[in-house]
Amino acid sequence: MTTTLEEATMPGAEAEAEADQLREVLEHYFENDWTDGLPVVPVTEGYLAGFLATVDRDPEEILFTITHLNRHLTVRLAAINAAMAGCRPEYFPVVVAAWEAIAKEPHPARGIWQSTTGTAPFLVVNGPIRGEIGLNSQGNIFGSGFRANATIGRAIRLGLINVFGLHPHKLDQATQGTPAKYSACIGENEEQSPWAPLHTDYGFDASESVVTAYVIRSVMHIEARHTMDPEQLALDFVDTIRRTGSLIHEYTSALLVLVPEHADVFASAGWSKDDLRDFVFEHATRPRSELVAVGKDALSHKTRWRLSSDHPDSMPDTAAASETPETVRVLSHPTSIQIMVAGANNAGVSAVVEVFTLNPPREQPFSYSRVEARGN
Repeated sequence: MTTTLEEATMPGAEAEAEADQLREVLEHYFENDWTDGLPVVPVTEGYLAGFLATVDRDPEEILFTITHLNRHLTVRLAAINAAMAGCRPEYFPVVVAAWEAIAKEPHPARGIWQSTTGTAPFLVVNGPIRGEIGLNSQGNIFGSGFRANATIGRAIRLGLINVFGLHPHKLDQATQGTPAKYSACIGENEEQSPWAPLHTDYGFDASESVVTAYVIRSVMHIEARHTMDPEQLALDFVDTIRRTGSLIHEYTSALLVLVPEHADVFASAGWSKDDLRDFVFEHATRPRSELVAVGKDALSHKTRWRLSSDHPDSMPDTAAASETPETVRVLSHPTSIQIMVAGANNAGVSAVVEVFTLNPPREQPFSYSRVEARGN
C-alpha cells in the first residue's frame, strides 16, 4: 500500500490541536539550542531505553572527553543525541563505535572542532552491519536519501553541539565550515570492490563490522570518464591531492573514495591498493618554485604551518635538506593515502576526501573501533 504525501496529513480540529502540541515540543528544542538548525525527534525515557538496550554498556560510561572544556560524553548522552538525530535503536552500536573511534583521534580532544579551519568528523562503516541497518554504499553516498547514513553522522554533530557546546558563532568558530558538519557517514561498497575492504587493511576480518573516523576539511569530486589507463587516472587524483590550497601544514593526507569503475581500471591492470598508494606517494610533489609563487615554500617556527621564506618566522621545510630540495613532497608516508571503494558502478566519478593533518604528521591519519552490539 502506497501513501501519498497529501494523505500523510491529518484533517480536523483534533489534528490541529495535536499539531499545536507538536509545534510546542519542536520549538522547545530549538529554544534550548538543542538542534543543528533542523528539527529533532523528541526523546522520552521510554524511547531512550530502546537505544540503551542495544549495547552492553553502562549508561554512565564516558566515551569521549574534551578536557579543556571539562565536558564528557557518556553512553546515555550519546543515546539521547542519536535518538534526537532520528536514528533507529539498532543504529546505536554504530554510533558508540563512532564515538570510540573519534576518541582515539588526536585532533578533536585538542579543540580542532572549535577552530576557524572548519573541519568535520567523517565516518566510514565496513562489515555486515551495513546491510543489517541499510547503510548506503552504492550511489549518492555523499547525498541524501538514506536514514542510517544521515542520522548516524547527525548523531555525532548533535553530540558535539549539545554535550560540548560547539554552537556556531560561539565555541564553534569555523570561518566557513563544510556541509559535512551536518552529517558525513558512508559505507564501503565491498560487494563491488576488486580489493579487500578498508578495515582489513588494519587487521580486522572482513566479517567484522568496524567504524573508521577521520577529521576532514573537504570532499572533492574527480570526473575521470576519459581513460582506462591506470597511470593517467592515478595522476588525475595526484593533481587534486597536491594542490597548494591543501597545504596548511607541511604535509597533507587524503582518503581516495573510488567508484567501482575506477577501482576496476586499477585492478584490471594488476594494481593492488598498495601499488596505487605507492604511485600517488611518489608523484604527489610540487616544484619549489610553485610553492614560492603562492608563499608556501617554508614553515613557521612557531606553528609549523606553511608560509613564505621571506617571513621573519620562517624556517626551511624538510625537503630543503633532502637530496632534491627543489622537489617538495606533500605526503609524509605512503599510508597518508587511504583507499576505499564506494558509490554506484555507473560512471567514472570518484572523490578525494582531504584529511586534516597535524605536525608532525601521523603515519596512519585515522582511527577505528569495532561495532559491538549487545550479545556479540
